[in-house]
Amino acid sequence: MPHHVKSQALSHLRICDFTGQLAGAGATKFMAAFGAEVIRIEDPSNHGRWDILRGMPPYVDDRRGPELGGPFNNHNVGKLGISLNIKTEKGRELFERLVAISDCVTENFSSGVMRSWGYDYDALKEIKEDIIYVSNCGFGHSGPYEKFKTWGPIVQATSGLTMSSAIPDQPPAGWGYSYMDHTGAYFMAMAIMLAIHHRNRTGEGQYVDVAATEAALTLNGPVLLDYTVNGRPLRRDGFPDANHSQFPAMAPHNIYAAQPIPGSFDEAWIAIACRNDEDWHAMRDVLVADGCDWAANDDYGQLAGRLSAQDDLDSKIGEWCMRRDPFQSAELLRAAGVPANAVQTPEQRIDQDVNSAEAQLWPTIRQAEMGRVRVDGIPAHFTKTDWSMTRGAAVLGEDNDYVYGELLGLSQDEIAGLHEEGVI
Repeated sequence: MPHHVKSQALSHLRICDFTGQLAGAGATKFMAAFGAEVIRIEDPSNHGRWDILRGMPPYVDDRRGPELGGPFNNHNVGKLGISLNIKTEKGRELFERLVAISDCVTENFSSGVMRSWGYDYDALKEIKEDIIYVSNCGFGHSGPYEKFKTWGPIVQATSGLTMSSAIPDQPPAGWGYSYMDHTGAYFMAMAIMLAIHHRNRTGEGQYVDVAATEAALTLNGPVLLDYTVNGRPLRRDGFPDANHSQFPAMAPHNIYAAQPIPGSFDEAWIAIACRNDEDWHAMRDVLVADGCDWAANDDYGQLAGRLSAQDDLDSKIGEWCMRRDPFQSAELLRAAGVPANAVQTPEQRIDQDVNSAEAQLWPTIRQAEMGRVRVDGIPAHFTKTDWSMTRGAAVLGEDNDYVYGELLGLSQDEIAGLHEEGVI
C-alpha cells in the first residue's frame, strides 16, 4: 500500500487515549498506523508536563518548545489530539460522552491515577458496557510495588536486565536507552488487540492490566531457566559476559575492532558469530587463505577446543579483522557462509542501507509545527491491510473542532466558550 494512503485495517476502532512517553504512546501508535482513530487527550493546564517528550531533543532546527520535540512526534504520529481538563465538571461530561462512542480507553499513568479521577474500570463500564480499558504502568495495579512510580532505566534494573549486561569482573553496564519502554509498548499493543478480538467474538469488554516490569522480565528467559533448573546465578566467575554468546555457547562470537573507513568514524567494528563447527570450518578456510596458518590448528576444530582457548582465539581474530574495514571482512565471511556484518551506526542505517529504504522503515510525514520529518515506521508489511503514516503528532488541541464539533455535536460557540473557561 502506498504510504500516503490511510490504512483501513483498524478504521472501525476508536481509542480514547491518555498514553504518553513511549511505553504507552508507542502502543497506540501501532493502532493509529493501521487506521484506528486514536484521540489523544491532554490537559491544557498541564501542557508538556505529563509527556516530557514534547520538548525533548532531537529537534529539526533551532526552534524549541512543547510542539517541537522529536520523540513526541515520533511516538504519536497519526493520532488526533484534543485538550481537555478532566478535573472540571464540563470536562468530565465531555470525557464521558467520548468514552460512550469509543471502543477502548488506554493510559499509562502511575497506578491509581484514573481511579483518583473516579474513572476505574467499573466506572467506565457504567458509561459503556463493552468498553475495553487497558492500563500500562511500571509495576501494575496489584502486588507490593503497586504504588511505586518508575521510569525506563528503573524498570530495566528491577527486572534483572541491567545485571545481565557486563563483561567479566566489571559492574553492570545496563542497556543504555530505555528499551523497556519499547517492550512495554509492544505488550500493550498486543493486549489491546487481544481484548478487541475477545469483544468481537463475545461482545464483552474487559480491563487489562499491563506491567512494564513484568514485560521486561520475559526477556530474562535463559538466565531464569539456568537458575531455576541448574541453580546457577547470573553473576558468577566469568559471567555475565556480554561479548560472548552464553545460550547456546558459540566461539568465536564477538564484536571485533576493525580498520576505520577513511572519511568516516575514528573506530569501526565487526560482529562475527560461528554458530557451530561448520561455521568455524568455513571461517577457518577464509583465514587460512588469507595467511592465518594458526587457524588450521586441530584444537579449534570442535567447539570445546575453541571455548577453552576463546580469549587467545579472539585476540588472533581481532588482529585479522584490523587488516581491512568491517564491510570488506564481512563480505569475505558471508561469501563463505559465516554470519558476519559491520557494526553500523544509526546514521549509516537510515541514510545508506538499501534494504531499509526499500522497506520504507522511516517514512516522511508532515507535522504542523515541524514540517516534513522522518519517523520510525513498522518493520512488517501486509499485502492487504498495510500500515500508513502521513500525519505527524498533533499540536495541543489541534483536533478540538473535529472531536467536539463533528463527533460530539457541539457548536463553534460552545467550543469557544469551553476554551474561554479553561475546559479545553
